[in-house]
Amino acid sequence: MTPSVKILQKEILSANWYKLYKYTFSITDKHGAEVTLSREAYDRGNGATILLYNKQQRTVILTRQFRLPTFVNGNDSGMLIEACAGLLDLDNPEDCIRRETEEETGYRISHVKKIFDVYMSPGSVTEILYFFIGEYSHDQKVNEGGGVDEDEDIEVLEYDFEKAYGMIAAGEIRDAKTIMLLQYAKLHDLFNS
Repeated sequence: MTPSVKILQKEILSANWYKLYKYTFSITDKHGAEVTLSREAYDRGNGATILLYNKQQRTVILTRQFRLPTFVNGNDSGMLIEACAGLLDLDNPEDCIRRETEEETGYRISHVKKIFDVYMSPGSVTEILYFFIGEYSHDQKVNEGGGVDEDEDIEVLEYDFEKAYGMIAAGEIRDAKTIMLLQYAKLHDLFNS
């Protein structure tokens, strides 16, 4: 049964970085009764992420940067290894991920392949994240990467794929989007296809 949902009220609680809303809505429950509930939802826009891989070298490009939410929730250094990603802003997902790839990693890639899109934290965040893969070669390196905003301090990393994949079990890669992309590469035998 698909519930009937009506938004009764939308209230902005914060608009400092992105927007936090409080929604009051009515929904039919599993017994067909209409109930009124309130929930908060954080709207930071939609984003895109990519696993850059080199088939011949069997390597991937990842990044490392400080992530405050991880620091305040038990990551002692706050540093996180992750796949290149960014918010769509006004771009479509493909244009966004090409732009972010060049800004963060320094690689200018032309061919990307969308593999799926996912609600990353549907209990509280509205974001849909579009997942891509794309091959890179060292002749596509046009700058050092590291981000373009003055508050970005991104380290570009190149790992052997098997080493990167092993870093999941070792607890060195703890970012969900990166784990999903590395598992996709493993499941689809990306380096032997």
